[in-house]
Amino acid sequence: MTLEAWLQPLAYLAALTLIARPLGRWIADVLAGADTLLTRPLRPLERALMWVCGVDPRAESGWLRYAQSLLLFNLAGALFLYGVLRLQPWLPLSFGRASVAPDLAFNTAISFATNTSWQAYAGEQVLGHAAQMLGLTSQCFLSCATGIATLAALTRGFSRHTASSVGNFWVDVIRITVHVLLPLAVVVSVLLVGEWHTLEPTTWTQPAVDAGGHAITDAAGRGISESKTSDVQTVWLGPVASQTAIELISGDGGGFYNANSSHPWANPTALSNFISMLAILLLPCALCFTFGHMVADMRQGWTLYAAMALVLVAMAVVAISAEQSGNPALQSLVAGSQHDAVQVGNLEGKETRFGAGGSALFATVTTAGGDGAVNSMHDSYTPLGGLVPMLLMQLGEVIFGGPGSGLYGMLLYAITAVFVAGLMIGRAPEYLGKKIEAFEMKMVSLAILVPPCLVLAGTAVAVLTDAGRAGIANPGPHGFSEILYAYSSTANNNGSAFAGLSVNTPFYNLTTALAMWFGRFVPIVAVLAIAGSLAAKKRREDNAGALPTHGGLFIALLLGTVFLFGALTYVPALALGPVIEHIQMTAHR
Repeated sequence: MTLEAWLQPLAYLAALTLIARPLGRWIADVLAGADTLLTRPLRPLERALMWVCGVDPRAESGWLRYAQSLLLFNLAGALFLYGVLRLQPWLPLSFGRASVAPDLAFNTAISFATNTSWQAYAGEQVLGHAAQMLGLTSQCFLSCATGIATLAALTRGFSRHTASSVGNFWVDVIRITVHVLLPLAVVVSVLLVGEWHTLEPTTWTQPAVDAGGHAITDAAGRGISESKTSDVQTVWLGPVASQTAIELISGDGGGFYNANSSHPWANPTALSNFISMLAILLLPCALCFTFGHMVADMRQGWTLYAAMALVLVAMAVVAISAEQSGNPALQSLVAGSQHDAVQVGNLEGKETRFGAGGSALFATVTTAGGDGAVNSMHDSYTPLGGLVPMLLMQLGEVIFGGPGSGLYGMLLYAITAVFVAGLMIGRAPEYLGKKIEAFEMKMVSLAILVPPCLVLAGTAVAVLTDAGRAGIANPGPHGFSEILYAYSSTANNNGSAFAGLSVNTPFYNLTTALAMWFGRFVPIVAVLAIAGSLAAKKRREDNAGALPTHGGLFIALLLGTVFLFGALTYVPALALGPVIEHIQMTAHR
């Protein structure tokens, strides 16, 4: 790795930590309903929304009512988005776009309602502004708020003592949206627009070129085109900034452009790339500190953050090293002074303004953060470079993960770790003073095992059926990797893809939608059940015989549990895909 490749991830982690620490405290105040200098300006909007929705901020509910409200809210969001996509021709600012096909509309509605943003279509060509803003962007806010609300309920389960309630879902969603997501989206939008101002990517209307595109010409005014059938290349304009900001912050990742964050009007510079990466992990990182504040023990927050950061850095090093090393079969063909040209690494499917290192770091961050936004084609990565984002998803999206979902996933592994440690030393397992019993472990097992079952079952069905194999463009291990990546991404609610696989078919639209829905909401219901069980228990005082759940020893135990239960599940499947592909690649040396 070059010096620049080392400095970029270290600078990124340092900046992320500095911003996330105070943000975590702010989110804790928001969830507690505290009256602070930061929450006062938007308090009238919060009260107005609660009045319109008929929500009493003083009323709370048990976990079952909380779960029912959450499921109905997200089901309504999915149905609303489905309707928007199907009725697109009759909506304003649609620019003549046709109605989205039923199977694709179903897949897209589930995708954005589950905070996955799996996109089996070219956004700027298929969707008009109404669908982009009213449908997709709104779900970016609401699906993200759902994940954070679930984490808040679980955290109250740890912090409360013999309580029958875990909070009010409607209050949590409104406060998170108004006080956290909306201000952050405005700030990030302004920062990104500052990078884009010379490119003019943000506009409400579109020039009348091919029903709403922008004609690109060279210095002499001649049309530029990549197509032999047209003399003009058309680049679509629209409200890119507003959607890009929340797609990154929310962990949703669904871009205005099909090329997502590799498009020069969505991510034009190295600075915008750095800002985008900060936005992706800002909330997942900050929520570690929010957890520490809410349980009144900041050591717990720092421990969880340190465990995630260690894995993130290690994975980034592997991915960057693999991509900067490039393909040895190609390097062996270059001799003499020409060899220096290959040292830039594997640039296939990457933008030169980011390079192999910047692209690999972005791929690591976006799959660690459960976001799904991409600034390069993951399908073109080296086998080990592609293995890193795939493995980060297969760990359950717990290395920071999506906002809320990543941390409550890691807390499930923490509960598993103390349970296993308690069995080893013959003591009743406890976490944060709450005794871990059979019910909690059943729910933990359900939440941890459902996504791998969806991934492996979906992959098996796809490779055994004609409909599944029809989407493969690259036979052999790489084609298998494409399918494995697709179900790893959807079942773990990431949304990125090895895009060499053709997934806009009834088979993939249906199976990936089912993977997204059950991969999202089965764990959420299990987490809320754990929250209710823990809240009802007494919180025991620390004693000398209890396992410390902070410090280096617990970090090692926690990460060992994550890799033992998470990574080993996929070893046989990975051996059939990226591992054997890497062996084949290195055999050409």
